[in-house]
Amino acid sequence: VQLQASGGGLVQAGGSLRLSCAAPGRTVSSRHMGWFRQAPGKEREFVGFVSWTGGSTFYADSVKGRFTISRDNAKTTVYLQMNNLKPEDTAVYYCAMKVGGMYSYTDWAQYTYWGQGTEVTVSS
Repeated sequence: VQLQASGGGLVQAGGSLRLSCAAPGRTVSSRHMGWFRQAPGKEREFVGFVSWTGGSTFYADSVKGRFTISRDNAKTTVYLQMNNLKPEDTAVYYCAMKVGGMYSYTDWAQYTYWGQGTEVTVSS
């Protein structure tokens, strides 16, 4: 499964971006999905998770209240709405598909398929 992440870019602090993750020709509608990010010189970190129904979402404390994950299963697309962006949000953002259950959703090693990443840069 090849996931395609898009929507990254350069934005000023306090601004917003919406990232999208799609699987052309494949459905993501029956899978749990996660977003991760990796800043230069840092380890990959969990950003957020959405269950396959969209009924459950979880976020890292650092983005809670600012980021929102949603999904459109008809369009087989998952979104990450990022508001009130901060310079520390600068990173490459990855979407990932979890084949298993909802356990260990913060652990990137539990995800099977990954997108190529989209870069987000937040200027101060």
